[in-house]
Amino acid sequence: MGVYANTVSITQFTVTGELPKTELFEWFSRKLSDRSFQSIENSTEESSEGWAQVDKPDDASFEIPSEFWRDNFVVFSLRRDQRKIPAAVLKSHAGREEALFLVQNPNLRRPPKHKRDEIKEQIQLRLMARCLPVPSTVDVVWDMKSGVLTFFSLGTKVIDRFEDIFRKTFEGFGPVIIHPFARARKLLDGQLLDALDAANQAGSDAVAALIRDNQWLGCEFMLWLLQRGVNGEGEYAISCPGQIANGERFSAWIDDRIQLQGGGEEGGIQKVTVSGSQDSYLEAISALKGGKRITSATICIEKDENPWKLTLKGDTFGFASFKCPQVRVEKDSTVDQMNEREAVFYERMFLMDQGIQMFDSLYTLFLKERLSGAWNGRLLAIQAWLAGE
Repeated sequence: MGVYANTVSITQFTVTGELPKTELFEWFSRKLSDRSFQSIENSTEESSEGWAQVDKPDDASFEIPSEFWRDNFVVFSLRRDQRKIPAAVLKSHAGREEALFLVQNPNLRRPPKHKRDEIKEQIQLRLMARCLPVPSTVDVVWDMKSGVLTFFSLGTKVIDRFEDIFRKTFEGFGPVIIHPFARARKLLDGQLLDALDAANQAGSDAVAALIRDNQWLGCEFMLWLLQRGVNGEGEYAISCPGQIANGERFSAWIDDRIQLQGGGEEGGIQKVTVSGSQDSYLEAISALKGGKRITSATICIEKDENPWKLTLKGDTFGFASFKCPQVRVEKDSTVDQMNEREAVFYERMFLMDQGIQMFDSLYTLFLKERLSGAWNGRLLAIQAWLAGE
């Protein structure tokens, strides 16, 4: 899934470091070109990884602005090609070679270890030459105006590889994931920011600690949103800057899929998944009463009859299956495809920004309630709901 898809999974980062004041295009062009993707199709190398163009993934040149520069966005892809020989195929070919070796050496019952290793290595090289690499790409959108970078994947290993190559490409810059505590810090100021810092349960400023020790933020946010929806409090107002005017109304609720997690009676971690459109949420209520916490949930948002939908990962605030109102790329032969894709890109980013703006407005309202005396009243309402009152 990439930037043009109507349903995507995204992880957002802030980028530390200061961009050059002048010759910015030349700087980006040089940096991306220095670590551009190099094809291994005509070699026996196992893998290759680097930057490529979003619209032309086989092209790793960054010499023309229109290829990767759109207004305040820098757009590129992380491409990785990898050859992988199925284990069963390797075992079969190696077995044949070992059998042939034993025929030539009848005094041996089995090949020595060094010979088996040698045979395996030779087989791998031979099969690699016959195996085409499989390409995969993940799109990247770096908004230079806001400083937010959107990476179109939630995969932990892919994110680790991205962070590594990003730091090597842009020396002195670093992507920092916008986890629940970091997003809260971006949205709050004044006394509420002080209250957030006081509620911080992490023992250090390390990103891993801030994520691990402040999982209560995501869990309580989703519980708050679920209880409000059940209680008929599903109407909200825009309170964060963005594409939608401040004060405009929208609706939001949790539905379709809720995942809960907690300790079981016999120890260990137990997970409960509640799927399908819910009415009374009896399974979720039972799990919550048993001490489990919501770790992931599908959030539905609607404004002016336009729907947005996402599955929120409570620990990292990654958006899985983030679906915006549909945008189509026209494939008519009379339409200039590059201009069409550029227009679709801007519309996709516009709709994604609207969805994130509404999400941030929800999260801000929760934080204002959670970090003030109003939270006591909300806890009583949640307890009454769970008790069936």
